[in-house]
Amino acid sequence: MNRPFSNAIDGHSSLRGHNARYTVVYFLKGLHCFLLTALVLAPLWLSSVAAMRQDRITKLRDETVGMFYHGFDNYMRVAFPEDELRPVSCIPLTRDPQNSRNFELNDVLGNYSLTLIDSLSTLAILASAPSDSRRTGPKALADFQLGVAALVEQYGDGRRGPSGQGIRGRGFDVDSKVQVFETVIRGVGGLLSAHLFAIGELPIAGYDPGSTDDVESHPIAWTNGLHYDGQLLRLALDLAQRLLPAFYTATGLPYPRVNLRHGIPFYVNSPLHRDVGDGGAKVQGPPEITETCSAGAGSLVLEFTALSRLTGDQRFEQAAKRAFWAVWERRSNIGLIGAGVDAEKGQWIGSYAGIGAGADSFFEYAFKTHILLSGREFPNQTLPLRQSTSEWLDPNDIYTPLTAEENSSDMFLRAWQDAHAAIKRHLYTRTQHPHYVNANIATGSPQAYWIDSLGAYYSGLLTLAGELDEAIETHLLYTALWTRFAALPERWSIRDNTVEGGLGWWPGRPEFIESTYYLYRATKDPWYLYVGEMVLRDISQNCWTECGWSGLQDVRTGEKSDRMESFFLGETTKYMYLLFDEEHPLNCLDAGFVFTTEGHPLIIPQKYAAKSRGPDTQQGADPAQFGSVSVNDGICPLSPQPTSLSGSSIASRPDIYHAAKLIGLHNTPNHHAAAPRNPEKRPVHGETIKVGHQAMPVLNHTVFPWTLPQTLLPCDGICAKPPMPHTLLIEFPSTTQQNVGSAFNYMFGNQGLSRMGQDGLLVQNMPGLKMTLLEENTSHGEAKDRYWRVVNVGGVNLGRDEKVFVSRETIGDLSDPLFSKVREAALVDVIVQVNDTPPPVNTNIGNVTDMYGEGIYQVLVGEDGVPFDVLSGEDGETGATTEYKSLFSSLLRAIRDPNPTGDVEDDGISTTSSKTVQGKQQANKRNRFRYLATLGITPIGAGSGPLPDVAEAPSMATLQVDDKDAKEVNKPLAWASIYVAGEACDNKLPDEAARDHQLIIIRRGGCSFSEKLANIPAYTPGAQSLQIVIVVSDDYEVDPETGAGRVIMPGGVRPLLDQIQRTPSGITRRTPISMLLVHGGDEVYNLLAHAASVGTFSGASTGMNSSGSRPTAPRSGSRQILSQVLSVAATNRAPGSAPGSYIPESLERSKQTASSTNRHLEGISHRRGR
Repeated sequence: MNRPFSNAIDGHSSLRGHNARYTVVYFLKGLHCFLLTALVLAPLWLSSVAAMRQDRITKLRDETVGMFYHGFDNYMRVAFPEDELRPVSCIPLTRDPQNSRNFELNDVLGNYSLTLIDSLSTLAILASAPSDSRRTGPKALADFQLGVAALVEQYGDGRRGPSGQGIRGRGFDVDSKVQVFETVIRGVGGLLSAHLFAIGELPIAGYDPGSTDDVESHPIAWTNGLHYDGQLLRLALDLAQRLLPAFYTATGLPYPRVNLRHGIPFYVNSPLHRDVGDGGAKVQGPPEITETCSAGAGSLVLEFTALSRLTGDQRFEQAAKRAFWAVWERRSNIGLIGAGVDAEKGQWIGSYAGIGAGADSFFEYAFKTHILLSGREFPNQTLPLRQSTSEWLDPNDIYTPLTAEENSSDMFLRAWQDAHAAIKRHLYTRTQHPHYVNANIATGSPQAYWIDSLGAYYSGLLTLAGELDEAIETHLLYTALWTRFAALPERWSIRDNTVEGGLGWWPGRPEFIESTYYLYRATKDPWYLYVGEMVLRDISQNCWTECGWSGLQDVRTGEKSDRMESFFLGETTKYMYLLFDEEHPLNCLDAGFVFTTEGHPLIIPQKYAAKSRGPDTQQGADPAQFGSVSVNDGICPLSPQPTSLSGSSIASRPDIYHAAKLIGLHNTPNHHAAAPRNPEKRPVHGETIKVGHQAMPVLNHTVFPWTLPQTLLPCDGICAKPPMPHTLLIEFPSTTQQNVGSAFNYMFGNQGLSRMGQDGLLVQNMPGLKMTLLEENTSHGEAKDRYWRVVNVGGVNLGRDEKVFVSRETIGDLSDPLFSKVREAALVDVIVQVNDTPPPVNTNIGNVTDMYGEGIYQVLVGEDGVPFDVLSGEDGETGATTEYKSLFSSLLRAIRDPNPTGDVEDDGISTTSSKTVQGKQQANKRNRFRYLATLGITPIGAGSGPLPDVAEAPSMATLQVDDKDAKEVNKPLAWASIYVAGEACDNKLPDEAARDHQLIIIRRGGCSFSEKLANIPAYTPGAQSLQIVIVVSDDYEVDPETGAGRVIMPGGVRPLLDQIQRTPSGITRRTPISMLLVHGGDEVYNLLAHAASVGTFSGASTGMNSSGSRPTAPRSGSRQILSQVLSVAATNRAPGSAPGSYIPESLERSKQTASSTNRHLEGISHRRGR
């Protein structure tokens, strides 16, 4: 995580210093000086060439000013002093007194000229406009001052005397039940921000208010005749005091609504009625709704803290901070907060957690409060100023005072870091393109796959916090969505690629252009200027009316809504203007100011801050309090640099079109392309039309935003493959007792699942159960870090940290033998280490026949660390093929050996083409060895002995290598000195065979196993002497009745040592020689004879079926596929013979070949140096 930008965004001069390029030119002679200057200035020249032209930016800025004034002038002409304007009907919009439950209107509209209050800070920002022919700056400043005067005329100056009485009332003494949250962010925030501009604490170019240490004693004279002495601040205090009754709750969470005149008589359970002596009114009708939301309760800190610091009245700051912490302390064990919460009971309402509606500005205020409070220590006063009465309310006197940590800037930063970590872990997904889902608050399991327009703010917040990469990639999705609809629908379904639940309206929300503004300030990438141009053009095209700007009732049809929300002038046009005004004073202000969630800039003036105690004594949050979260490293992230001459790093991103694909832009007609002259002739697929001298495509939105010029695109741009999910669906077989189909389970739920608290699910019934697994990578994203996670069981989604519990009794009822697998010492994996350079025979690895012979299962380790499996054997009904058809066997293979590049045959066996495997071999020349595996069977009987106590070889599953692991893989296995003894039946072997070799290889046949071991001379046991004997068996025997060759399956028969082991002289061996039997005939015999080293891995296992007998083809190891060692080629099958039956070319010829091979290899020994 990177250091928060804090001042570097809201105080933009830090960003400018961050991006500045310093060129130190020394006085060099001649050409050297010229080349040095050219090299240093080249990036700046390329950037300026690719950026949007200044005259175009100026034009866009002027159009934005015109957009604001078209709405503001019509509001003042038609609707003022009412709250809002109906731009289609051209009449004022007021509260709905006939329907108190019309929350959409009554929560916001309080009969206090809302749109004017919300627009004052925008006028103050426009007052710093560069000089132009229309005198935009002076006009906006005059309108700002006139707006303040109009408010004072309507509502008084906030004093108790006659001057406090306005035309409409004394202050905001109106009988309006309003929402606390909306009134704070629009009313209180708008008044405070305008006050800070009026006294010069927030800059206006050319405006000098003079000394403002005591504005009441020394008013500021304005040209309109008003003497500004803090009227707006007093009105803000009046409005905020009327909201304090809502904070009298048992939980610290404020009630959602309050009457500006009467308080909260409708909340009969409030402690206010008990503590102040007001019993409350007898409310008629249904009980009042006590549900608030995390954003509504926790997003009051900025406005109330600024108010407390400016007035010295700490009631507001303490109440707002307490509400914030009341929300935060209710977060779940995995760090998520919900949307709805009951203010009286403190319980979550609903189970969803997300970043959008209901929770959005809570996260925003966590980080922005850290910025606002940085360097502004809390005054040494945490107790109530005086006892609460009906005239003086202080809800803080019913609570324990907040601690120093809860008042500190660092504590809010820690809350943001912890919240962001939880969001990144449980809500963030990279499927197709990064976005955020809605999850269960307790478990983190995905619940809804939609995004909402309010969530577009999050990219801007991430930018502010220094999480630039995450901000850029998530902002792309909203840009593509805007491009498709020329607005953002309220909700968009990622899963269904459509508007969610018919929620297709866009009321002029600012969140998307707000994030665009932040990202441009942080990156200076011209791509964001063209995004802003797209927004400006689309609003101008679709929302203009004669009386102002409407919202859209349905973005799909373009139907207008008859309402101009106050935030359109207060936020949307404000951020758009600041985007196009590079040198605005706010963009250059090096101070800890913030924009509220309503877009009002706020700052705590230095003169109102307590003295800082310095970094050595400043108290902050304990990092352990919120668990283990990543903490800033103190370095701001660098802006992404263009990778091509286009000058835009965003336009050249390889994943830029992933967002377009997820939104469906490639299937969306481009409505912004000019229409053909002949309306009857529609452009056909791939056709272009001429507009002037420019050819414009009319296909679709392959390029977005639609205003983006071709010059900003890289000429050789390549789009990366979209990150599609790699999933596996497993359905367990139904038992004979289960005669109810899946439709019944779908309708009535899976009765075999129960939740284990917040730990996960308990599976109580396996038959018929469906399980979905998702392949994921760790944060490093390396191939070896891939893993499979269970994401759904029986239709129930699981969170990232949830587990699936299955009792032993549940698995015991399954008939599949592989569910009853037990580790058995009778079977081991024999791992053979061979030189990487193969012998010059049979190099066609693409066939099921291995280069070393048929029947050897080999793992070729690829450069990405994923093994490529080659399984020998035929496609007939062999035991191993039967095992592959086993359900659980397929599950284990899919989980433990995903092999995404292999082809899946019908029988479930993964194969690899010759070209692919050879390519992988060439990529692994850094590794000296390859590894082969076959199954070894231990003997039984009086002469059998235990396997030697040596270090085990790595399993085939772990033999995945990369550069750093090559040294480890090249280590020798347990036995590196090998003696090849033939059949070892006729004579005693030489003494050095057992004395100087660790492994003896013997062919089966000619005599019994006991006789073979009896021909091994006596020796002194030691690390370099004999450890084990491996007997290699042929893979067929002749049926005495038919003369046909019959395949012998490994694991079906164990070798019998019926006699106690003796030396050649007949003495009983004190230490029996360990022995293993392997199959494979000449091929395996030759392989072992030339092996670099050999070892064993005891991970082989076998299953017991219901009758207790061993299945024909046990599975070997935790990952390997059982190798069927067949010594007779498939082409030798006799015509008409049954699958698995073979006729050798000639039994006698085979014997001669074997004898010849034995004579050739007999007595050969080799040793690998250690």
